[in-house]
Amino acid sequence: MFVLGILVSIAAIGTMCWLLFNLAVYVLPFLIGLNAGIWAYGTGAGWLGSVLIGLIAAGLTLAVGQGLLMLVRPIWARLLIALAFVAPAGIAGFYATFGIVKHMMPSETWQLIFSVIGAVAVGVTAFLRVASMAANSPAGSSLAHA
Repeated sequence: MFVLGILVSIAAIGTMCWLLFNLAVYVLPFLIGLNAGIWAYGTGAGWLGSVLIGLIAAGLTLAVGQGLLMLVRPIWARLLIALAFVAPAGIAGFYATFGIVKHMMPSETWQLIFSVIGAVAVGVTAFLRVASMAANSPAGSSLAHA
């Protein structure tokens, strides 16, 4: 029974890490949708209205981000757009890793070191996914070619 508990814990940590890596790009739209939903609920929209407002805000954030990555030409501007998506993902990676290692090692120094490593890993993964979003845009697509 003891071994089964350890195996289930390892599987749960692996599943959470897999979710973190796969969903890291969507942290910015999630946060904007969450804040818009909280704002809508605070203004009296009710729970259904606040959920709809949050979903619309999150969807628009993701669509605008992908649209800007497709339309903007200068590399520095694309890098700033990608950084807007990567920075919250890195912060989420830091705190997710910190939450895991806090229970596994007593040294605060090593907790921070591993948390920074986790933040970098999640940030790089999010950057590669955002870069693939920009690379998936049609080659040579611009309004001048129309």
